[in-house]
Amino acid sequence: MSDLLETLASRMTLGDLLEAVRRLCGGYDLVQHHTQGEFHHDVVLRVHDARALPGAFLVVSTNCNGGVKEVLCTAEAPEIEGVWRWRCPENDEFRGTMPAILGVARTLHWFDPCELLAEDARSELRPEHRERQPGGGWRMCGKTSRS
Repeated sequence: MSDLLETLASRMTLGDLLEAVRRLCGGYDLVQHHTQGEFHHDVVLRVHDARALPGAFLVVSTNCNGGVKEVLCTAEAPEIEGVWRWRCPENDEFRGTMPAILGVARTLHWFDPCELLAEDARSELRPEHRERQPGGGWRMCGKTSRS
């Protein structure tokens, strides 16, 4: 496990984590932002200087308030569907590939993200204003799955 990976996750909020990546890794490029359901965000970053990390790509998972739940590290850019297939292998709706995970750091905000995909998953949207997202979770009617 990388000490730097643990340090980044310990920042606890996305803004603080991004500032730490900028300061400690010379910056980053935003590769992708994805929401799965109402309460989960994945931000994929390519760090500029990954010498202190096991790989150059980070998947930063946050709650809807920007609280960091988990940081994954890979050497190659992951496909979001591959990340979700790794997280919830019993869900056959996710078909992407996932490169080897070289490091994982979780915070007190973490819980099993597969819970967000259940048919009876919690929602703050009225039933008439929501639809099931591919793979599971709720989104506002008419919103695309990739945001």
